[in-house]
Amino acid sequence: MTQQKRRTLPLTCVLLLVMACILAGGMLWLVESIPAMAQEAFGIPNPRLGFVQRIQYSTQLLMVRNDLLYPVNPVSSASQSFTIAAGESVNSVGLRLEQAGLVNNAAAFRLYLIYSGLDTNLQAGNYELSPAWNSLELAHKLQDSTPLEVTFIVLPGWRAEEIAASLPTSGLSIQPGEFLTAVNNPPAEIVAALGLQVDSLEGFLYPGEYRLLRTTDLNGLLRVFTIEFNAHLTDELRTRFEQHGLTLPQAVTLASIVQREAMVADESPMIASVFYNRLAAGMKLDSDPTVQYALGFNQGQATWWTNPLSLADLETFSAYNTYQNAGLPPGPISNPGLAALQAVASPADSPYYYFRARCDGSGTHNFAASFEEHLQNACP
Repeated sequence: MTQQKRRTLPLTCVLLLVMACILAGGMLWLVESIPAMAQEAFGIPNPRLGFVQRIQYSTQLLMVRNDLLYPVNPVSSASQSFTIAAGESVNSVGLRLEQAGLVNNAAAFRLYLIYSGLDTNLQAGNYELSPAWNSLELAHKLQDSTPLEVTFIVLPGWRAEEIAASLPTSGLSIQPGEFLTAVNNPPAEIVAALGLQVDSLEGFLYPGEYRLLRTTDLNGLLRVFTIEFNAHLTDELRTRFEQHGLTLPQAVTLASIVQREAMVADESPMIASVFYNRLAAGMKLDSDPTVQYALGFNQGQATWWTNPLSLADLETFSAYNTYQNAGLPPGPISNPGLAALQAVASPADSPYYYFRARCDGSGTHNFAASFEEHLQNACP
């Protein structure tokens, strides 16, 4: 029998097969390890990315790793304003961030947004951003345009309940009930900050526009009000109050009445003079706002300041009703602004004892020295 020769693969083929196996193993390793390394550095990828896309973006991100993980200026303590317009593209946002010195690489920033799925959640709005944040931190900051600060406005003549009513929509986490409780029973540290022994902060919650951190708590808010009050209460004002025979709480009480009576600030000194004249003559103040304060919230009118007042309203039993009680009420009826405080400190020199609103809807008043003249000023 003829013996058949055994066929063997050429050495070259064997080497090629070995190399192919090695390459296949290497490719398998790369396919598994690159996404894992990217996930460790950049977090979980967007589940909507396909298998090939995940490998693609993972590879690209690892190549620009330093641009993403290191901030532009790690020692900076300053922040800068940055605004994203409604409908602005991711490319535009990235380029402007790079131009502003907030990210190292706009293209890398865009890659990370797509990889993470944050590209579809950029929120239009105003931001305060820091170059000490890396690109990953910035990307997450841009998902919420809620500002760190809020603007809180207290109008002159508001009573404490009106300030409390504005809290739920202010952006501050202070409940109206706890605010009113603190106003009516001031914490010792707030009374100390005010520098005046008072049973209530009504009248000392200084009106104005405040820029506050969203994290401002109840005592922080009250402290801001009282500090602002003291900042505007100059030594000259205090001296003039004393010259008129008023303690500071009495002066604030009178100013709170003037504030509610004066629809036009320029009339405040004249209105103050009427009340001074009535006090000097031993007459009751007969001020409508004091009755409104005593009445409290009017459900039908949805206001704290009932208008018009009825004859029955004028007979309301309350220490605040200056139609029924002589002198000043026991405390402020509102929180007066600077114009009202200045009017009490420096009232006009007038012969008037009466005033009533003009009939032209201007908010100004006709003043009278006698009751007969006062009656003549009534609207037809």
